[in-house]
Amino acid sequence: MSTLNSQLSRDQQRTICSLLGRVKLNLLYKATVHGFTGAAFHQRCDNQSPTVSVGYNASGYVFGGYTSQSFSQSGQYVSDGRAFLFSFTGGIIKKHPVFNAPYAVRMIGNSGPTFGNTLALMNGNRPVIYSNPGAQYNFNAAEMHGNDLNLTECEVYQVVDDLESTEPEKPWRTVIWESGNKKEMMESIQTYKPTIYSVSQARVLLIGQVGAGKSSFFNSINSVFRGHVTCQAISGCSPTSLTTQFRTYSLKAGREGKPLPIVLCDTMGLEYSIGAGIDNEDIISILEGHMPDRYQFNPAAPLHDDAHGYRKSPGLNDKIHCVAYVIDACKVSVMPTRFVEKLKAIRSKANLLGLPQLVLLTKVDEACPLVKKNLRNIYWSEYIKKIVQDISAKVGVPMSCVVPVKNYSDELELDLNCDILLLSAVIQMLRFVDNYFDELSDQLSSVELK
Repeated sequence: MSTLNSQLSRDQQRTICSLLGRVKLNLLYKATVHGFTGAAFHQRCDNQSPTVSVGYNASGYVFGGYTSQSFSQSGQYVSDGRAFLFSFTGGIIKKHPVFNAPYAVRMIGNSGPTFGNTLALMNGNRPVIYSNPGAQYNFNAAEMHGNDLNLTECEVYQVVDDLESTEPEKPWRTVIWESGNKKEMMESIQTYKPTIYSVSQARVLLIGQVGAGKSSFFNSINSVFRGHVTCQAISGCSPTSLTTQFRTYSLKAGREGKPLPIVLCDTMGLEYSIGAGIDNEDIISILEGHMPDRYQFNPAAPLHDDAHGYRKSPGLNDKIHCVAYVIDACKVSVMPTRFVEKLKAIRSKANLLGLPQLVLLTKVDEACPLVKKNLRNIYWSEYIKKIVQDISAKVGVPMSCVVPVKNYSDELELDLNCDILLLSAVIQMLRFVDNYFDELSDQLSSVELK
């Protein structure tokens, strides 16, 4: 029998595999070859788990689902907490995890791969898509398949371990996952001194969408240095920003320790709707050092120079020395255009002020199952790398300025791998601050020479 030709591109296959580990995909079934019938599908795909099923339509959409469970013709629902649906947009995969695991997959004899009561590739022995978002998986039908329910192709792949390569794949970044490295980074941060002697602490501004993890990042860094999980800054899940004040948080080395030479400045969440979230003018006031600590944000009106505590002549100690954009890795592929434009406007102003900028990519474990399984897979994941490339292009910063992290959320105890990623982010911030101070020193020297 001739070899089946996959319609799924090599890059798309690699992207799917990056979600699942060191695996490869073997094509079992191709509807245009074997027939658009449930019988043909089940004959080739039953008892071949785990599998990836992919649908294609005339509008050019590529979408499907993964299940770790075997297909059959039992007529029953099968539980699978690892199942998910996916779709490709501009080379980036968007994943939709199952939220009703007991009904994740349905075994129907006269249909193709059927995910709960949500999505079926081939329905009733016909080349049509059954689509019912929200039953066991949430997705936007227009984004998933463009509401084009005519199926031009259906492929099912068996997921198998990739044991062929004799040379281990190299991570795209190198990290030393050892307690000794954590200790060295903590000591480096504790002993850091700004190169401009008039400045006692580096001030880093955290900017991001509601729920991206700005306050959680401070809590997580604070936890590392306190030696246990803390929750000083208000954080949690809410459709609107839980941070309503401008806060400057000084970190301490231990319960009775001295303040660290870095201050993390927290803001109200960015929103793209008019009259919602922090105003760009307020961000400019923060960057320039005008805004006092604990200022109560008013989305309808930015800070005025006659407000209580307004700094009319801020010093370098009051100004921001580095900007960190906090971005949820799960939402990079669906970031609204207006939000990206708002980020670019902020970035433009920060550039005029000569401020270094980086991106903290949060919730990487939620974005990639490979990373959720083991945080040390972070720089082995091609999917995370694609997200880093995507956010780099959208925000306009080099990939080297995008730093993946995992904040503490549901943990009660510290985790070494989590700590190392968090500390690496702070080290990068301080390096950027040094660049900013070096540039200021060069400017001052140039003025003095004149």
